[in-house]
Amino acid sequence: MFRSDDLPPQDRKAAFDELQLNSGHPMRFISPESANFHAIARALDLADINVVELTCSPSEVRRTPRLVRECDPDLYCVLFPLHGPLVMSQAGREAMLGTRDFALYDSRYPVQARIAGDGGTASLMRAQVPRALVSLPGRRLDSILGVSLSGQDGVGALLRQFLTRLIADSASYRAMDVPRLSGVVADLMTASLAHHLDDDAVTPYDSGQDALFLRIEAFVQRHLRDPELTPRSIASAHHISVAYLHRLFQQRSTTVSAWIRRQRLERARRDLADPAQRLTPVHQIAARWGFNDHSTFTRAFRAVYDLPPRDYRFHMLEPSGAAAE
Repeated sequence: MFRSDDLPPQDRKAAFDELQLNSGHPMRFISPESANFHAIARALDLADINVVELTCSPSEVRRTPRLVRECDPDLYCVLFPLHGPLVMSQAGREAMLGTRDFALYDSRYPVQARIAGDGGTASLMRAQVPRALVSLPGRRLDSILGVSLSGQDGVGALLRQFLTRLIADSASYRAMDVPRLSGVVADLMTASLAHHLDDDAVTPYDSGQDALFLRIEAFVQRHLRDPELTPRSIASAHHISVAYLHRLFQQRSTTVSAWIRRQRLERARRDLADPAQRLTPVHQIAARWGFNDHSTFTRAFRAVYDLPPRDYRFHMLEPSGAAAE
């Protein structure tokens, strides 16, 4: 992705700042180093999920309010220091991270990270996942933005180890591995954050309401293939009123139907990008995930992913061959 040694010393810092500013997740990159600036960035793209390993001179990364207003890619991101300390600030909190810690930030809000190299270089790893793939209440996740979380053991350590190995072994992956690896990253990140949310020492919350919402989300995930999945059937299964169900989702700035539709679209997107399902017709994938009307599915898919399903499949599987109708 970037090697400072490929450029003249006087151009390195400005070139790296421009790369960050023009990315899909724009930030400003500031360093006191000039001629001695050093950076190596390696990136692994797994469909909508991106993992980056960065080694660089002491620097500061800023996602300013202006950059947030201009572009929000709608991501949750985790930062892991690999070598040297890292300080991350968001939502009025500051997390001082060692090599066994990690922190969460949200692309919707300004964020600042200070990378300390102790006179040399420091290394970090970042994974960014679309918010729609992290099936946890946003209100609760807001409470741990900018908080130091343990990656020493348990699910946090598993996430760290998986991401580290993912980057190290990237040359050995094939196209058919991408959707599966993407799903593992999203699931591990969700599990790790859920683990910390359940720790009362990290964040207090309304345990009854949030536990109910998590059960509802799990129920929906299990029944996404069912075309009869509706707000009424969900409310009935959890012995609550439809009105109360709608209020639960309104508190999370969405609606029941919109959330279900986004989850179904994401599962269909994964299947369309899976080389093992190259010959499965698009309309069959749509029906598998509850879209019985093909034109409705095509419009909804294009609205979210900027391409119709057939073109998206061709783009993801090229040069494997044309997509099946």
